[in-house]
Amino acid sequence: MLENLTTETRNQRTMHLDQMSVSELLTVMNEEDAKVAGAVKEQIPNIAKAVTAITGSLRRGGRLIYAGAGTSGRIGLLDAVECPPTFGTSSEMVIGLIAGGSNAFIKAVEGAEDRAELGAADLQSLNLTAEDAVVGIAASGRTPYVIGCLEYARSMGAVTISISCNKDAEISRKADISIEVENGPEVLTGSTRLKAGTSQKLVCNMLSTASMIGIGKVYGNLMVDVQLSNEKLVERAKRIIMEATSCDLQTAEKTLELADRKPKLAILMILTSCTYEEALEKLEQTQGFIGPAVSDL
Repeated sequence: MLENLTTETRNQRTMHLDQMSVSELLTVMNEEDAKVAGAVKEQIPNIAKAVTAITGSLRRGGRLIYAGAGTSGRIGLLDAVECPPTFGTSSEMVIGLIAGGSNAFIKAVEGAEDRAELGAADLQSLNLTAEDAVVGIAASGRTPYVIGCLEYARSMGAVTISISCNKDAEISRKADISIEVENGPEVLTGSTRLKAGTSQKLVCNMLSTASMIGIGKVYGNLMVDVQLSNEKLVERAKRIIMEATSCDLQTAEKTLELADRKPKLAILMILTSCTYEEALEKLEQTQGFIGPAVSDL
């Protein structure tokens, strides 16, 4: 029942929200938001298990697939669409599904989240395999669409992970690894786009970033596989090369062009004084990791 969910209970600090001054209202919102990071921290052991599982799937050629409805679905989509420019992944490696289809990102599709069969159908359309990892996101922990996704994913042998904001969530029982972030009641009762949404975004940030580090998309703390899709990112790539190799701007610019505009290859070419072809071979031998390729010298 909804009334038993923490995400649906009333916050005793905001019982008179409509009578607060703007400053008072914003202060209490900020204080409640400050609790989110601590709630996420408590789930780091489970988040770590999820990262390990996702990294394993990606190394085997599988995909990371987020699935959710409403705000939860939008958060998964946001994380998915940021992976190609940040980590140079294909659009098929990290995917976001939202109940009602892509149009539901900007306008709610009534009733879509209540149909478990739509979740299964969406995964079927992606030709889900046992190599994939599916992350079901639902603040309430009981959304039928997400349950349908997780049940179908489990039947196919895929890794299943759940993210909810209530203890003993129903979707936790449908997943191999469950992440339950208890943020306490929302400032505005039941509005899970607030603390629940923030915590879900933090967890997704962790899952994707740590997993991408695990497959060699990062060197030090530099995004060495960044895609050069605009002028800002071209300039960022040059700075990344300079930071990683201590070279000057002219060398970074020249090598970036020789490396087919791939920062990772440019870095390896400079650090190991090798050609583009040799850098490609080195990265193939190290599964895309710069560190081992450099330490072999």
